[in-house]
Amino acid sequence: MEKIPMTRSGFEALDAELKDLKTVERPAVIRAIAEAREHGDLSENAEYHAARERQSFVEGRIKELESILSRAEVIDPSRLNGTIKFGATVTLLDEDTEEERTYQIVGEAEADIERGLLNIRSPLARALIGKSEGESVEVRTPGGEKSYEVVSVRYV
Repeated sequence: MEKIPMTRSGFEALDAELKDLKTVERPAVIRAIAEAREHGDLSENAEYHAARERQSFVEGRIKELESILSRAEVIDPSRLNGTIKFGATVTLLDEDTEEERTYQIVGEAEADIERGLLNIRSPLARALIGKSEGESVEVRTPGGEKSYEVVSVRYV
């Protein structure tokens, strides 16, 4: 089984989601199914079908999270330094727009570009790996070629 690299905060967030699904969502869905059953004929009971669909989603997500967490390899970025690698917080300057952006390179399961958490498997992260402050990097994105300068690399 392939290990899944993850930061401590990403691991804790997924673990919290799993606990919530098991202790809050699952019991709520079971109650909703029981309530819908009391309304009689299940073949035409929209509440019952919606609750069963929700149950399927919750159980699937529980299995997915259990699998991810069992294979997680928690990496502490504060113990790292040097060139860009997993866990690095990188500030980039877009050489076309002069706009600065900061990203932390994280595992696939915890990535969220809106929050600045960049998937290690993304084209940008792959291009950044091994680079240092002051270097330029060319990235082929779905929107075309982009050029960035690495302004800073931190391990927090």
